[in-house]
Amino acid sequence: MNNIIKYLLIFTPFFCLLSCNTKTTLQSYFVDHQEAPAFMSFDIPTSLLNAEKITLSEDQSDAIGSIDKLNTIAYSLAEGSPEEFESELINVKNIFKTAHYKDLMRMGNSSGGKVKIMYIEKGAEINEIIVFGYSAEMGFAIVRVLGDNMELSKILKLGDVIDQFDTENANIDNVMKYLL
Repeated sequence: MNNIIKYLLIFTPFFCLLSCNTKTTLQSYFVDHQEAPAFMSFDIPTSLLNAEKITLSEDQSDAIGSIDKLNTIAYSLAEGSPEEFESELINVKNIFKTAHYKDLMRMGNSSGGKVKIMYIEKGAEINEIIVFGYSAEMGFAIVRVLGDNMELSKILKLGDVIDQFDTENANIDNVMKYLL
C-alpha cells in the first residue's frame, strides 16, 4: 500500500504537467473576448443568409448545406486603442501559428489591410474554415465557418454568389459599421 501511495505522489504531478495545455485556442480566444471592451461577437446561422432565395448550382447548394454557422469576433480600433490592437493582433497571429491551421489563401497589402483564409482538416474532412482580416486603421475580424464534411472546392464556388446573400439580416452590415 505504501508503494502505491509513493508512486501516486511521484507520478501524479508529472501526469498533470503533461496533460495541461497552456496554449490559447481560437475557441478559448472567442470565449475570453466575446464581452471584452472594443470587441463584438456573434454567431450567424446559415438560415439568416436566405440562400433559398438565390439560384445556386448543385455544388453551391451542397456547400451551404455543409455549413452550420459563422462564428464571428471583431476588434474595433474606434472602440479600442492602437496598443491593445497590436497586442491582440500578436495573440491572434500566435494562435494561427499552430500546425493544425493550414493556409488556403492570402490577400491584401501593407497599407489597406490583409486577409488570410485557413482551414482545419480532420482526416479527409474539413470542419472549420477561418477568415482572418485586419487593418491598421479599422481593427480585425475573425470568422469561423463551422460545419461538417465541408469540401473546399464547393465552398470556394460560393464566391460567385456571396454578394447575393442577405447580409443585412445576418448582421454583417452592423459589423462593418462597428469596425468603421
